[in-house]
Amino acid sequence: MSSRRWIFLVLTLLWMLVIFLMSSQPADDSTETSLYVGETIGKVFVPGYTGWSPEEQIEFAEHIDHPVRKAAHATEYTVLGILLFMTCRSSFGMNLKGSFRTAFLTGTIYAATDEFHQLFVPGRAGMISDVLIDSMGVLFGCLVIYALYKVFRKN
Repeated sequence: MSSRRWIFLVLTLLWMLVIFLMSSQPADDSTETSLYVGETIGKVFVPGYTGWSPEEQIEFAEHIDHPVRKAAHATEYTVLGILLFMTCRSSFGMNLKGSFRTAFLTGTIYAATDEFHQLFVPGRAGMISDVLIDSMGVLFGCLVIYALYKVFRKN
């Protein structure tokens, strides 16, 4: 395998490691991270947010915490779907349909094992709903790359 073909495989494995490390955070650390994202969203997108009291800012971040977490799940697994598809296609030479199927199946299995792993992390829980969200993220990532191949490569 040429060095160029290793790129997507290495990127995919690194991204899987990032997901694993994020899932390894105890609940308190994970909450702190998502609340920070909520506060950043407030600062960037909500007019007058910086003029709110600290209590109002925290209340806002807590209010959007659930959607922030679910969007993070979908986004990280969309990236994984893209990387898995590209790994199947470029590193292993699979055709488009084979790449799609293998990437989707691999991403879904990884999502399930990731949720299982969270059962052993303090304060975390493995949730079927998160596996579904993650799988939809993988599916979306695969669909994007599949469509781009169809449009630009016509094969």
